[in-house]
Amino acid sequence: MPPLDPKVADTAPDEQVLTPYDQQHAVTYVRLLDAEKASADWQEVARIVLCIDPISEPDRARRAYESHLARAKWVARHGYRDLLARGWPNGES
Repeated sequence: MPPLDPKVADTAPDEQVLTPYDQQHAVTYVRLLDAEKASADWQEVARIVLCIDPISEPDRARRAYESHLARAKWVARHGYRDLLARGWPNGES
């Protein structure tokens, strides 16, 4: 099982293949997609899911939120095939 709260980079990967980062952040991506579906405020999501304070680091929080949400959508549309083929990540760093 991947970690529930892995440390996030300032921006998510943008490669057209699934990366080790994506595998480590599979739960993060699901949480972001769930939050978007629930119309959660991006600042609250950045604070809770990405562990970035949007008050003290507004630019970083917004950039991380937007890039990780975009990556979550890509993984949901395309990258999941690789995830299924490789199997669920085992949580190793």
